[in-house]
Amino acid sequence: MRVITCNVNGIRSATNKGLWSWLSDQDADFICLQEVRAKLDDLPAEAAALTGYDAHFHLAERPGYSGVAVYAKRKPEKIVRDMGLAALESEGRYLQLDYPQLSVISVYFPSGSASQDRQYVKYDMLDHFSHMLEGFRRTKRQFIICGDWNIAHKEIDLKNWRGNKKNSGFLPLERAWMDVVLGRLGFVDAFRVVDQSEDAYTWWSNRGAAYENNVGWRIDYQIVTPELKAKVKGASVYKETRFSDHAPLIIDYDLKTF
Repeated sequence: MRVITCNVNGIRSATNKGLWSWLSDQDADFICLQEVRAKLDDLPAEAAALTGYDAHFHLAERPGYSGVAVYAKRKPEKIVRDMGLAALESEGRYLQLDYPQLSVISVYFPSGSASQDRQYVKYDMLDHFSHMLEGFRRTKRQFIICGDWNIAHKEIDLKNWRGNKKNSGFLPLERAWMDVVLGRLGFVDAFRVVDQSEDAYTWWSNRGAAYENNVGWRIDYQIVTPELKAKVKGASVYKETRFSDHAPLIIDYDLKTF
């Protein structure tokens, strides 16, 4: 089973950069996108009807903002868009597809870099999501939670960690929250199961030559329930073509597709 996640930073822009041609060649079972930044009527033809996939969206009410999607080779039994946090429902940040024993989620956590108020919004979502994760662990279902979490967990996960200790995305409270997710709550960072490299970033600033010099952050994840740890067989970050300021994260699992 191949699962791809990518923050496209505008699906129309990514389309113009060849995203769908590349995705068609990947033969992924699930494609999770974040920051779609479009209304349904504005979706490019390639995005509205990718051959062989069932497409699902949770788009923001505000034009050109946020929004998530999941493309799946099989129709789900259930779709969940409401994560129970009223303050963020209009921003289109959560989409869950349920199958008999598996749920696949596309999630886009807020960035707190714009203002202190948005950082508080981010903390609210982290707190709420903790309760959701606890609920997931009480079920017998397996979960693959894909998305832009907007947090670099450890020093290994960003190039200039010393200079970012006081910046959103690498704040002590954010990193401590990730410690809980990957510690007490028992979830697993699928990428780190098979790759411990120091330069495996998924996001680069558009300022300067960050991408060319690989001065990046690893903030895009596939976080899975512990039973799936042994099923992770391969992981890669695709950088040959730049579709957005994020790179697609590809994980291959030793699972029957359905």
